[in-house]
Order: sequence, then structure tokens, then C-alpha cells
Amino acid sequence: MARRKKEPKSVHRENIAAAASKLFMEKGITASSMNDIAKFAGYSKATLYVYFENKEEIIGFLVLDSMKKLYNYITSALEQQKESKARYDLICQGLVLYQEEFPFYFKMALDKININFESQNYLPEEKETYQIGEEINEKLKDFLISGMKKGDLRDDLKIMPTIFNFWGMLSGLIQLAANKENYIEKVMHLSKNQFLKYGFDLLYRSIEIER
Repeated sequence: MARRKKEPKSVHRENIAAAASKLFMEKGITASSMNDIAKFAGYSKATLYVYFENKEEIIGFLVLDSMKKLYNYITSALEQQKESKARYDLICQGLVLYQEEFPFYFKMALDKININFESQNYLPEEKETYQIGEEINEKLKDFLISGMKKGDLRDDLKIMPTIFNFWGMLSGLIQLAANKENYIEKVMHLSKNQFLKYGFDLLYRSIEIER
């Protein structure tokens, strides 16, 4: 235990969160208690509470961490390419990678989030997660405006409704492909990637300028 005391608090929080993530995937969040997490992470329950007040704080930490990675995926996609369709393709690929790396948090990160920070009844991780989500939306807003100025995308798009519609459609498509991969291969004779490419292209055609 002496070695642990010399390590930064952030190291212990990351170790505990990583163990909790694995446990949540095995047992589910509801069935996993703080005592279960402590045992799985190799900490005493008392020590666990030094680093996290409750299970909700651990979940918030994990969702925030995954959202940071999603932000990096999207930022990287937009920086790698200049042409609108190529940038869109890389955004889609980033979302697929995010779902494959964080399947347990994919839906959670894109689900309902706290937007009321006027009271004190929220976790610091919740506010930071919200802020990162807003930064992602700004990146996507810049992508749409840039595409409209270049004449690649329709100029009648309502920016924020378009962003939210695409969040819903893309995340739903990716989750569907993950859940129904065997069916897609057997009935449609398409790989998951082929199915997703078809769906991504179909969605893009709804916002591009007809040539």
C-alpha cells in the first residue's frame, strides 16, 4: 500500500475507472456495487472512497474520458482532409472506431446529458462532458459551413438541427450494424463495413449539392 501512496491521485483514479469499466461490461452498471469495484480493482472499499465518492462519479469519469477520445477522432478527421466528402467519411470512420473501442459508452455519451449547471447538484465531470460535446458541435458546425461555402453542401441547411439529426442517424446506424452484423452478412450479403459505407453515403447525399 506504501507504493500506492506515492503515486499521484490521478493514477489511482485511472486504475479504478479502468477496472470499473471492465466490470460494468461483464456485470452491467446496476449489478456492480462499489464493493465489487474495489475488489476488482484491488483496493479496499475505504481506499476506493478516497478517490471516488460513489459509482456515479466513476461513470462520469468514464464517459468524460470516452468523450475526449471522440473529440480527438473528429478533430483529427477534420484536420486530415480539406474536401467535404473526404472529411465526412473520416468523421464517420471516427465514430465507428469510437463505438468499437468504447461499445459500452457509445450510447451513453450520445444519450441524455445534464445541461443545468445553475445549481450545485452536478458532478464536475458532467460539466466538462457537456463542454466537450459543445466543442464537438462547433467542429461539426464549421464543417457544414465550410462545405456550404465551397458549394459542396446545400445552402438551405439549418446547422444545429442538421448536426443533431446526423448524430441520431449516424449513431443509430453504427449501433444497428454492431447489433445485427450476422444478419446483415447472412441476409444482405454485405460486411458490416460495406453496410455502413452504403448508409453513410446515403445520408451524405441528403445534404450535398446535386451535381
